[in-house]
Amino acid sequence: MHSNFFCKSSHLNLYTEPSYKSKISSQILYGEKFRILLKKEKFIKIKSSYDNYVGYIKSSNYVNKFKPTHKVSVLKSRIFKYPKSPTKCKSKKFLSFLSKIQIIKKNKNFIMFDKNKWLNIKDIKLIKQKERNFLKVLKLFLKCKYKWGGKTFNGIDCSALIQIFYQYNNKYFPRDTEDQIKYSKKNLKRKNFKKGDLIFWKGHVAVCLNSTKLVHAYSPEKKVIIMPIKKTIDRIEKTAHLKVKKITRI
Repeated sequence: MHSNFFCKSSHLNLYTEPSYKSKISSQILYGEKFRILLKKEKFIKIKSSYDNYVGYIKSSNYVNKFKPTHKVSVLKSRIFKYPKSPTKCKSKKFLSFLSKIQIIKKNKNFIMFDKNKWLNIKDIKLIKQKERNFLKVLKLFLKCKYKWGGKTFNGIDCSALIQIFYQYNNKYFPRDTEDQIKYSKKNLKRKNFKKGDLIFWKGHVAVCLNSTKLVHAYSPEKKVIIMPIKKTIDRIEKTAHLKVKKITRI
């Protein structure tokens, strides 16, 4: 029951309870490793191997024999059914940024990662490859809609936007804001912000692009958006009655 398994869906919602009516707390992506804790009717309770996040997924489409070597490095990579005529063989399905794949076959421009499923070779990189420029990663998600519990191009929340940068670089970082606050040890007492500063509120996080602007997945705007730092702090204090709780570095 505790063996390692891997997600073979483009993504799976992670529910707080074994019910579709319960809250979606996170998502696991294609190729993501997890352990099964127990099975309950149509659901299985799992623990993510990356961040130890626990929740329920629908009991389907996962395997225990899988050795991912590459990861998707673009916001979304279209899946093709056949590479020799890609324009005619486009599917309507995509893999999201950070999905992990195993190359089965390749030709000049495409790789096959599953039966009759191909990706453009330009859309992937080796799993061990890193991207130290957090702006390149976070800006991929600009204008993506805000979605509580989301981790994909279809929707992402504030804490996932930060976590996904660390996860891409094979570094641990917690999933939820409250745990990110605890995990980030330094608390910088300053009013003049710098590029790479993480600003935490209760239940929210943003990252500074420079001394005047930040980027975050912001529920009131319903998307990932760049906003002025001071106006954002004032707005959150005025509308949510929350003050900045912690400032640290990404």
